[in-house]
Amino acid sequence: MSQKGTSIQDQLKSYYGKRLKSSEDLKTDVACSKTYVSLSKSATHAMRLIHPEVTQRYFGCGLVVPESLESCSVLDLGSGSGRDCYVLSKLVGPNGHVTGVDMTDEQVQLARKYISYHQEKFGFRETNIEFIQGYIEKLGDAGIQYNKFDVLVSNCVICLCPDKKAVFAEAYRILKEGGEMYFSDMYASEPVDEKLKEDSVLWGEGLAGALYWKELISLVKELGFSTPYLVAANHIEIHKADLLQKTGDVKYASGTYRFFKLPSDGSDKGAWATYKGTVTDHEEKLIFDSVHTFEKDKAVAVDGELALVLKTSRFASHFIVQPNDCEVPIKDGPQQYCHLNPFLLADKLGSSIQKCSKNQKDNPCEHQTEVTRKCGETKELTTCAKS
Repeated sequence: MSQKGTSIQDQLKSYYGKRLKSSEDLKTDVACSKTYVSLSKSATHAMRLIHPEVTQRYFGCGLVVPESLESCSVLDLGSGSGRDCYVLSKLVGPNGHVTGVDMTDEQVQLARKYISYHQEKFGFRETNIEFIQGYIEKLGDAGIQYNKFDVLVSNCVICLCPDKKAVFAEAYRILKEGGEMYFSDMYASEPVDEKLKEDSVLWGEGLAGALYWKELISLVKELGFSTPYLVAANHIEIHKADLLQKTGDVKYASGTYRFFKLPSDGSDKGAWATYKGTVTDHEEKLIFDSVHTFEKDKAVAVDGELALVLKTSRFASHFIVQPNDCEVPIKDGPQQYCHLNPFLLADKLGSSIQKCSKNQKDNPCEHQTEVTRKCGETKELTTCAKS
């Protein structure tokens, strides 16, 4: 780890371990901003059982509770006070296991303090959770086994890491084939100026280290993951004038993405995917991301990559995936990642004026819907100006 990276991590340990006592101490509304994703019944019930002190020391920016977690092995990167871990502990059940890893000693000790409390609240005979102190860029050094986990989550932590490629590379190693990374983080509307990265407060708030959202896509694909799927997004507002002056024209949004570790020899052919309605709390439909919603017993045309996700991940038992001789359009060219832009989705969910980027303030993103019919398929294609 570079000397600069070590310095930043030391500052963050102090920031989150000693300076911040609750989410109200943050300078932005990251931890309390409006979200447009509702928790399932089971997750809502679990959330109500979490100890108040654990919730008070929560600094996340989204919801990281994916579906179909029963009996899964889950790892939380940057688990903090353990709030998400305890919710996930309830959802994986007594046959599953949750591991939280965080570099801040105070946060790890706080999370460990309530292991027995939540075990009793959940009615488990044995605990199914552990908290480890370590760096998410070096999970092997923290004793985390490779090829072990079904699901990896993270909540507004990767934006705090100086070496994001190392984080995602470790994530790839620790996931089983078919495993999923499901996480919320902060993103910038453009590459962040290097000068901002010298400010300790901006690092602590996640602003200096936020990825330009397009960089996430290229980075994870380079490491072997599937194309990310955007689940939810919302705008981040900065209230303090001095921080606004420093960040300038850069805008920020939180985004929840999911992507998968897929076999290298998978087929790239499209398929029909039919949801069985068997995922707990999602019996009528499963909202996979902001583009794909699967209704029970209704065949949906998917491209080859998503077909492979559904066949090799923990969702395999919940879907019937059959060959499709029809052409399934794959987004390509300058517009191909428009549907993965968290700023556009935040605009849409917040009923705001939709614009593709700060550089197009006078040219609203033109969303036009065209319907194509191929082999009986009805499909909406959304296009927008390049951002």
